[in-house]
Amino acid sequence: MIKKKVKTFIIPFTVCLLLALALYPDTTLNPDAYSTEGLELNYNISEDLAMVDNNHATKQNMFTPYLGKSFEGFKEAIAFKESQGDYFTVNTLGYLGKYQFGTETLKILGIYTPNQFLYNPELQEKAFIANAERNKWVLRKDIKRFEGKHIAGVKVTESGILAAAHLAGPGSVKKFLRSYGGNNLSDAYGSTVKTYMKKFSGYDTSIITPDKKARVTL
Repeated sequence: MIKKKVKTFIIPFTVCLLLALALYPDTTLNPDAYSTEGLELNYNISEDLAMVDNNHATKQNMFTPYLGKSFEGFKEAIAFKESQGDYFTVNTLGYLGKYQFGTETLKILGIYTPNQFLYNPELQEKAFIANAERNKWVLRKDIKRFEGKHIAGVKVTESGILAAAHLAGPGSVKKFLRSYGGNNLSDAYGSTVKTYMKKFSGYDTSIITPDKKARVTL
């Protein structure tokens, strides 16, 4: 029985081996036979045939959307100028957070605990809105009077006025506008009402409703 099984295995194996030797008589590898000399290897294929994920770049950038001149763009542009968008920073003069609020301004908005403010991003965002609402109410007549005009080489826009008010307070913006640029307050770091009015010009701040009594509540 064992001999029959051996014969059954050996005969087909021998046949296969003989066929292989007949088809491939020289089993020695010759590197010269595989040279690419003379072949055209520099070529391009169309994009639709390439195995490329065309959405890769979009996916990479999905967390840094282009905000343009929207209100979100306005907020983030001011935040970057003030603190590079850092909620937890305090500058050398003691101004706090992403939008660099002073403690006196925070009190006007109903915030009396600077430490709580500094470590609460939600509170900081609400403070920015409330401050803009209050400033828009204080400057409502000046916005109506001067918007669209050019003062000291700068086109006056509502967003520029609100940004300058964030920097220097609404009183300083009134003085700049009503003196036609003659009174141009600067802060300790050299930023002026004029530079803010120019830098943050043309954003959509229509979402901000003037509110004399704007306060922050959680």
